[in-house]
Amino acid sequence: MPLWLIYHTSDIFLDNASKQAFAKDITSFYTRVGLPAFYAIVNFIPMPTGTLWKGGEIPDKPFVRIAIDHIAVRLDNSAEEYHRCTEGIEKVLKPHIADKGYDYEYHIDETERDLWRINGFIPPPFKSDAEKDWARLNKAVPYTADKVDN
Repeated sequence: MPLWLIYHTSDIFLDNASKQAFAKDITSFYTRVGLPAFYAIVNFIPMPTGTLWKGGEIPDKPFVRIAIDHIAVRLDNSAEEYHRCTEGIEKVLKPHIADKGYDYEYHIDETERDLWRINGFIPPPFKSDAEKDWARLNKAVPYTADKVDN
């Protein structure tokens, strides 16, 4: 699953419409490669003045700090693959953050897939028939071994 924790100054992302538009673009980034939509979890965490500091100062303009966890799929360990991924994320951020002139920073962690469960299920392998079923149904359901060996 991708998990996005979006920490932001409390003067932005004030309405559900702006948060939903951003969350849908984040989700689309992952569904384009075949991941189920329900894998994408996005948390907007407003930080009241005095709780978010940048360089030892309270930001004087909107600021967003994003922590992204990737679990479902790990990137190949190459500069080209990392660049491709971060450029894709930049495209997602552009209309919601960069184009608005907000300062921002993010990082991506990759968690071991074996340490991940959804509703008690071990998620099926990437691009397996079982994962395609999960994507089609948009929920975790039981699956059998014949659905993971395609």
